[in-house]
Amino acid sequence: MPAPSTIDLIGAPIEIGTSEPGAVMGPAALRTAGLLRVLRDLGFTVRDQGDLDPDCTPGQRDLPAIRSWMTEISQAVETALDGGSLPLVAGGDHSLSLGSIDGALRHCGRTGQAVFVLWLDAHADFNTLETSPSGNVHGMPLAALCGEPGFDDLFDGGERPLLDPRRIHLFGLRSIDAGERAIVTQRQVNVIDMRTIDEFGVVAPLRRILDRVAAANGYLHVSFDVDFLDPAIAPGVGTTVPGGATFREAHLIMEMLCDSGLVGSLDVVELNPFLDERGRSARALVELVASLFGRRIIDRPTEPPLEA
Repeated sequence: MPAPSTIDLIGAPIEIGTSEPGAVMGPAALRTAGLLRVLRDLGFTVRDQGDLDPDCTPGQRDLPAIRSWMTEISQAVETALDGGSLPLVAGGDHSLSLGSIDGALRHCGRTGQAVFVLWLDAHADFNTLETSPSGNVHGMPLAALCGEPGFDDLFDGGERPLLDPRRIHLFGLRSIDAGERAIVTQRQVNVIDMRTIDEFGVVAPLRRILDRVAAANGYLHVSFDVDFLDPAIAPGVGTTVPGGATFREAHLIMEMLCDSGLVGSLDVVELNPFLDERGRSARALVELVASLFGRRIIDRPTEPPLEA
């Protein structure tokens, strides 16, 4: 699949899925931190589609309200992909991935590609309404997308594409609820937790994932949650978990994703400027997105130089 030269930036200022206010300011913070300028400096045509504004009652926090968001995000992502652009959805809490992945699934249903998901996150986000201790939908998007029961109010009554849980790769996991642990195991979701990363680094596990997607001629959606990073690097998130990825590990992941040429769409989620420190988290995210889209110190040779 040729790499798109156009990026559609889709703002999704949603915080219905979380009980911590502030994620609604995430898209504005990423723009303020220079996201558009950085991508344009890298040679991309960037179309800022503005912030979505679905028709739901302000303050409404139930599944029908999230459905309104999901529908708009899905349509925006599907439209971008159908037009040959790469959609970058800037959030907003992680419930926005209900829409972005649904849009990718609908697009790939026509192209015949299998959808794979790389979920860079401290959490599994595979809770259901039955298993969730908090009831917050930002911890449930993968379960809903995979067809777990209880989410009918999120989707139209007709047939919808489902995400195959065996094509999900949870990367950087270090916090999981007991109920969702059982579901993740039963559904054969692929897990690269922080212990695995501590033992083997990020390169070997990520390379296996990318090889799998490439062998299937698959489509890769990347969802990057701020809490994937250690909170010492990016404190601007409502669900901090100590022991996350370092800044260098995250850059390496993004550089490898860029080299693979497999990424079809991207979410950047859970940025909460209200909890940030002088924009540190927003600036870090912009730097990481730049690495995914090709920023590098120097072009790497195809062969290492010979020793003298």
